[in-house]
Amino acid sequence: MSTVPDASWLAERLIPWYREHARDLPWRRDPTPYRVLLSEVMLQQTRVDTVLPYFERFLARWPTLEDLAAAPDEDVLAAWAGLGYYSRARRLLATARAASALGGLPDTVEELRALPGIGPYTAGAIASIAFGRAAPLVDGNVERVICRVDRRTEDPRKEGRAGVWARVAALHEASEPADPSALNQGLMELGATLCTPRSPSCDRCPWTECCLAGAEAESLPRKERKPPPREVRLVSVVVRGPRGVLLVRRPTEGLFGGLWEPPCGVVSDGDVDAWGVGRTERAGQLVHVLTHRRLVVDVVRAERLDDLPDSWCAYEERAWVEDLDAIAVSELARRIIATADGEGTRRGGRRR
Repeated sequence: MSTVPDASWLAERLIPWYREHARDLPWRRDPTPYRVLLSEVMLQQTRVDTVLPYFERFLARWPTLEDLAAAPDEDVLAAWAGLGYYSRARRLLATARAASALGGLPDTVEELRALPGIGPYTAGAIASIAFGRAAPLVDGNVERVICRVDRRTEDPRKEGRAGVWARVAALHEASEPADPSALNQGLMELGATLCTPRSPSCDRCPWTECCLAGAEAESLPRKERKPPPREVRLVSVVVRGPRGVLLVRRPTEGLFGGLWEPPCGVVSDGDVDAWGVGRTERAGQLVHVLTHRRLVVDVVRAERLDDLPDSWCAYEERAWVEDLDAIAVSELARRIIATADGEGTRRGGRRR
């Protein structure tokens, strides 16, 4: 392997490139600690174009950290509905409440890491972007950029993780006292716009003349292949009445924690008629793919619902709901209700 590119050389070319080519995103226009926290939590495993409207709505409703900290859990989960990975919303609330009690978000990685819900990446983002601290951060985009420019063949999520973080820290050390925010955002921007997983735009990259990956770029980083999502077969019962649709709320912890949905459980087809649900009618089947599960849901309509099978989720409460936008409802629950109402299944769902 050739000698890895000089850290000073990389930083000197990346920062001006970022300043010229950075996308105009709302959280970059006024990178306060709260706005950085909100955007970074929302952007975890979620595309920028999906996050944009949620970010704007959250700021309009809760413009400050203190406003969010005082918000009821149910309101925040309802506003988050459709964005996926709902545990992020609960972690965001925990962070906001702990930071608000301290008088605001602290400005060092060590203090940020002490807050609930803050990991090394988010701490590095807030410290560098909001406070100008020389703090490294590594996400999927940064992993890809670093593995390619240095031609690193170790899995960056396993044995190669420490080396990638150390390399980003070295870039900060080599660029001081330049611009930690531009350096970190430049690494992420490079991975998001040019050094993409497929068909990278190497001819436009500021590092193209020193990148060691060359023709191997698309094969890096080398990560262990994830197993396919495990298939889980479910039945969901949709009951409508004069006061709306019957929904039940899941326990706070676990899949779709704290969200409302039509009663849903892992059962065989033959069990449906034995619960005291009255006359049932099959409405259709939908497939909803999560990161680790492929949910195949048979949707049935029923006149009533008395008791739930013991094998089903231990729902915390039930209610008749007319306005789905007023409570925390997952995309899967909306698809189930739409299927029961004959509005189609939109097969496939979204990865969460």
